[in-house]
Amino acid sequence: MSDQPSSPPAGQKPALRAPGSSQSRFQVDPVAEAAAAAAAAAAGVAPPGSRSSTGEESKGRFRVVNFLSPSDAAPDAGVNGDTVRSEASLHSSTGGLSHFSDTHSSTYYLRTFGHNTIDAVPNIDFYRQTEAPLGEKLLRPSLSELHDELDKEPFEEGFPSGDELTAAEIITLKDASDSKGGTVKFGWIKGVLIRCMLNIWGVMLFIRMSWIVGQAGIALACAIVLMAVVVTTITGLSTSAIATNGFVRGGGAYYLISRSLGPEFGGSIGLIFAFANAVAVAMYVVGFAETVVELLDSIDALMTDEINDIRIVGTLTVILLLGISIAGMEWEAKAQIVLLVILVAAICNYFIGSFIPVDSKEPRGFFGYNVGIMMENMGPDFRDEETFFSVFAIFFPAATGILAGANISGDLADPQSAIPKGTLLAILITGVVYIAVAISNGSCIVRDATGDDNDTVSGSLENCSDASCSLGFDFSICREGGCKYGLQNDFQVMSLVSGFGPLITAGIFSATLSSALASLVSAPKVFQALCKDKIYPGLHVFAKGYGKNKEPLRAYVLTFVIGLAFILIAELNIIAPIISNFFLASYALINFSVFHASLANSPGWRPSFKYYNKWVSLAGAVLCCAVMFVINWWAALVTNGIVLALYIYVSYKKPDVNWGSSTQALMYNKALTHSLHLTGVEDHIKNFRPQCLIMSGYPDSRPALMYLVHAFTNNVGLMVCGHVRTGYRRPNYKEMMNEQVRYQRWLLKARIKAFYTPVFADDLRQGAQYLLQTAGLGRLKPNTLVFGFKNNWRDGEMKDVETYINTIHDAFDLQYGVVLLRLKEGLDISHIQDEFLSSQEKTAGMKDVLVSISIKDFDSDSSKPSSIATSCQSSPLIFRDTKKLRLPLSPADEKLLAASQQFQKKQSKGTIDVWWLFDDGGLTLLIPYLLTNKKKWRDCKIRVFIGGKINRIDHDRRAMAALLSKFRIDFSDITVIGDINIKPQKHSKEEFQEMIEPYRLREDDMEQDAAEKLKAEEPWRITDNELELYRAKSNRQIRLNELLKEHSSTANLIVITMPLARKGTVSSALYMSWLDTLSKDLPPILLVRGNHQSVLTFYS
Repeated sequence: MSDQPSSPPAGQKPALRAPGSSQSRFQVDPVAEAAAAAAAAAAGVAPPGSRSSTGEESKGRFRVVNFLSPSDAAPDAGVNGDTVRSEASLHSSTGGLSHFSDTHSSTYYLRTFGHNTIDAVPNIDFYRQTEAPLGEKLLRPSLSELHDELDKEPFEEGFPSGDELTAAEIITLKDASDSKGGTVKFGWIKGVLIRCMLNIWGVMLFIRMSWIVGQAGIALACAIVLMAVVVTTITGLSTSAIATNGFVRGGGAYYLISRSLGPEFGGSIGLIFAFANAVAVAMYVVGFAETVVELLDSIDALMTDEINDIRIVGTLTVILLLGISIAGMEWEAKAQIVLLVILVAAICNYFIGSFIPVDSKEPRGFFGYNVGIMMENMGPDFRDEETFFSVFAIFFPAATGILAGANISGDLADPQSAIPKGTLLAILITGVVYIAVAISNGSCIVRDATGDDNDTVSGSLENCSDASCSLGFDFSICREGGCKYGLQNDFQVMSLVSGFGPLITAGIFSATLSSALASLVSAPKVFQALCKDKIYPGLHVFAKGYGKNKEPLRAYVLTFVIGLAFILIAELNIIAPIISNFFLASYALINFSVFHASLANSPGWRPSFKYYNKWVSLAGAVLCCAVMFVINWWAALVTNGIVLALYIYVSYKKPDVNWGSSTQALMYNKALTHSLHLTGVEDHIKNFRPQCLIMSGYPDSRPALMYLVHAFTNNVGLMVCGHVRTGYRRPNYKEMMNEQVRYQRWLLKARIKAFYTPVFADDLRQGAQYLLQTAGLGRLKPNTLVFGFKNNWRDGEMKDVETYINTIHDAFDLQYGVVLLRLKEGLDISHIQDEFLSSQEKTAGMKDVLVSISIKDFDSDSSKPSSIATSCQSSPLIFRDTKKLRLPLSPADEKLLAASQQFQKKQSKGTIDVWWLFDDGGLTLLIPYLLTNKKKWRDCKIRVFIGGKINRIDHDRRAMAALLSKFRIDFSDITVIGDINIKPQKHSKEEFQEMIEPYRLREDDMEQDAAEKLKAEEPWRITDNELELYRAKSNRQIRLNELLKEHSSTANLIVITMPLARKGTVSSALYMSWLDTLSKDLPPILLVRGNHQSVLTFYS
């Protein structure tokens, strides 16, 4: 058996055949000693002859992968020989920790379908999130590892030498983690069913249900319960749908809403839901304390006075509950079981007692089950200005415990299964019990009773028509009021009915304490999940977890403080309805989440729970909102106001999270639908908007160009930043895609509404052609090409000028308008970024400056050279605090840097001078108008300059004024230039001649064949014939520059119609000379030429 070849040194390409081996470099050797090697590595000792899977090996082109036959495999190496095992040191192309799939340190690729391959079969571990516990997340072989050519280095990216962990180290870490003991996880009964039942069965069951029956009657009481059950059932179905649409982490309602609707809704609801649970602790504890104080008062054992006793008992109780919670979820779960047993015993105690009539209880209204009593109590008897909805508002908070199980989703063994089963079954059981108690109360207890044994029927029954009369008691005196017993008057009537009264009191204690305990656990769990997501920057301190269950002890203390504060108030009549509304707002958003996700029709919305309907969920959301206002209209307004304020805050902060919410899916759907609709709509002049393709290179390398174009396209038209990348022997598409993401993010952070689109091409013209033809989507397609003026054209190679001018011709051929921006200082600041980059490597503390290296582009300046190298680690430049970051720059660079930022700030009062010399369809006039509509340019007035004849100046001015007024474009002045065509000054003509001299062909001074050959080789050269033919046009550009200096030297911006050159007739050098001569030594100037299709109209 041959030895495996060693890895080549770093940076050296491996030979295709290893020395001394007959096998290919990329073949693999079977290893018979697999089990021994695995055992040795597990013990931390490398087997003889083995190589480390870190260091040099990770730098190789392809690492040798060992295959193991099934017969030689270790017992736990795989179920069969077709199972793929991930190599311990295999990394994704973007880096990350090593991964593995068995418990040995040496892992092997086995034969897949009988062949040696690194291609992996489907495996659930490939689909886990990166936040999964160590060892659970596997990385499938990347596309580049399977697809790239053999001389490429797919493994070289993403991890530094020597930093990756060996398989043995990973196993050691995992074993150490496991040895600490697993976390406590609950099943659906203990984790969800019991919690929900305890939370739903509150004190309402024992001390208010009988009063509700007395007021509303049996029929309407059942209707009230059923209405509440309908709302909670719909919410339960929606919760089940969301919970089964993927893995659910801790955070309960917050997690479900935020992952469905996004951080804006999730963050706002998460905060008020956690707060509501914290205050609910106080509400339930005060309810418990009031009952205890009543018992103390009945035996005359008050410690101080009633209010202070409530505070004392409440404080002691919440401290006890906090101790149980901090002791761990396991202790809390045991306490909940004990409380449930007491609660169920109390309910059973009531039903047993209802079948045992006792004569001594009859004067107080309990007669046992009787049809007469049932029929009398069937209808409503509202008193004290109560109505159906007011009684419903009192009952509904009893149904708000359905999320008690979902709130601890992180502590459930299988949330996807537990939440639907536990929640829906709890709603069913508690709903049945509430209805049974309502029917029972109404069937055996009369509405009013005196409690006096002497109020028996005497004589005729003519004046006594109540059901109690037929049973021997006359309670007709109660119609005048003052009776203390019966459904309407006695809140403790269930204690009277029960077989053993004190057990009902124990049930009340159990109901209040269990609800308080559930809220005390829910609030910190939800708050911890909210803090982990860093939605609110200052709250991250509460995200820390302790112990094997990552208990949020800090959040427990915060919940305790909030609860204690409200307990000390001891008056919760005002805050109670707000709490109910907070819960209802959560329910409404959960229902809306399901409707929204279903409406978005995202492929990622695939809940395994199928018993839901988007329209039912929408109805549930509307019902929840309606119930909010029924319970308490002002509390509903307060709740909605708080949610809206938090929503606006989170939307403004824009947290950097991406959870694949249905909001994103619906946004995509709308964008796609509207884009398709636009394709069926013909263009109209009134709807024209400049949609610009900017040849920007890296967006941050020419900020002046970016910000000026953004000023007139922002919220008006499309802006695409095109970047042509050339000079690569072999395009690195992966790097380009990474940079596309990075620079798109920079545009978002810079608040520039644009798309970054890079392409690889052989030269700049070819790349520009790609972009001109393919950029955009349907009607969202550029119609104007924008780039910077090539300041350095006389210093560089003339073939670059030929490419530059031909790109302009290509744009006109494709019916694009063209806009050139020229600043006398230049546009390209990438060489300054290089200086920042080199300085950053030497100087610490420059945290606010992010830099990138740009490549040579259309308007680059050889006097300020851009590096042709690119860096994967580079980031866009953001000048956040230039005062603190003064690097030694030349005066020219200081001016360049200042000029590059001039369009980012508000423009001072001044003018935009529009030299509308030729009618190009109106683009030359439209761009200045759009600029003056923006806040930064609002103080600038438009001055219009036009050409005309000296003897018709007034006529031409009036005609232009009439045209501008019809276009509804404001202007401050119109100037008619009547001397455009006079000869320019002599020194200006001499400067032009000096400019073009190096580029003239001078065919008269050479043989015709030689001249033709030179012209063919260098088509940019200016012929004598061409120069003579266009002498007048050349003189016009010289003269216009003189006029511009005379009239517009103080303008904030000059916009002038760009001269055209006939393709194939005017050479590139001459055209470039025209553009240069026209625009030199001036304030910022835009040379604009539309595509001669009208972009302005005066028709309505």
